[in-house]
Amino acid sequence: MAKSRYLFPKDYMADPAANVFNGRLYVYPSHDRESGESFDDDGGHFQMRDYHVVSMDDVMEGEVTDHGVVLDVDQVPWAEKQMWDNDVVEKNGKYYLVFSAKDYNGVFNLGVAVADKPEGPFVPQPMPIRGAQSIDPCVFKDDDGQVYCYYGGLWGGQLQWHVPLAAPYAPIGLPDSAQAPEGYVDIGHASDRKTELFAPADAPALPSFVARMSDDVLQFVEAPRPVVIVDENGEPLKAGDPHRFFEASWMHKMNGKYYFSYSTGDSHYLCYAVGDNPYGPFTYQGVILEPVVGWTTHHSIVEYKGKWYLFHHDCVPSNDVTWLRSLKVLALDIDENGRIKTTVSE
Repeated sequence: MAKSRYLFPKDYMADPAANVFNGRLYVYPSHDRESGESFDDDGGHFQMRDYHVVSMDDVMEGEVTDHGVVLDVDQVPWAEKQMWDNDVVEKNGKYYLVFSAKDYNGVFNLGVAVADKPEGPFVPQPMPIRGAQSIDPCVFKDDDGQVYCYYGGLWGGQLQWHVPLAAPYAPIGLPDSAQAPEGYVDIGHASDRKTELFAPADAPALPSFVARMSDDVLQFVEAPRPVVIVDENGEPLKAGDPHRFFEASWMHKMNGKYYFSYSTGDSHYLCYAVGDNPYGPFTYQGVILEPVVGWTTHHSIVEYKGKWYLFHHDCVPSNDVTWLRSLKVLALDIDENGRIKTTVSE
């Protein structure tokens, strides 16, 4: 077990995206609230409507500053509700917040808002990013200055609407109250929102996406590519594998290698895979964090002042109310070969 710290016990925040700007560590979370919506598998109980920014210069002991609301759903012309995960990247002195929200047709899109400083406020673009439907963006700037956006999530994240499985792995559709037939796994609602899709457990797992962004960090400059996670034999992880991708993409670079980490959703792990370039493929390495209290698990990994940290959340302070989550951080244990040791968040 690793000693962890609750970062901001005054409020419920989740999905932390940690970044270092100008020598200070900034965390960009989603902002949980009690909306009164009932629980459902599509995340209708997660009705976040704004973003805050918190910052610090001592991760485990120092004061955490809340910079207040930096973007509200009412400021975004195309967004109706559910301001889910976001991340921020700096390019040419500007700060770009890439976020996910649901439009007036009930479809998740990614949008961009721009600021002159890391603590905002952020001014949204009038339209979402073209061709970017789903959730959980991570914006990663490589050593050459190119910016890549990783994104996607199953079930309520609607990724299954955009990644078709062809024969012989085509999913079957059943009424949304159905249980998974033997040999199949649930991959979420179809776009009609009435049919539940079930894929063969031995089908390749649905991948997330990655796309390189324009120099102004407002659009993609290429068609999104699948982020394929393979096993030690080079075979893609299967849909029935408890370590396959579900949501919460994160990318960091260490010792020249690209570390793609993610949540497994309904099996509740944080896992990682390693590749030689931003597009992958990425070879599965193991579990970073065992399941926490609460249904979701979501994270970011960052180096600050010579140490690597895992930012995440759980629902202990809210007594396991899964839509009221609290930010946490712990120091990662990484061996001399760059392998991240599995930990439990106390």
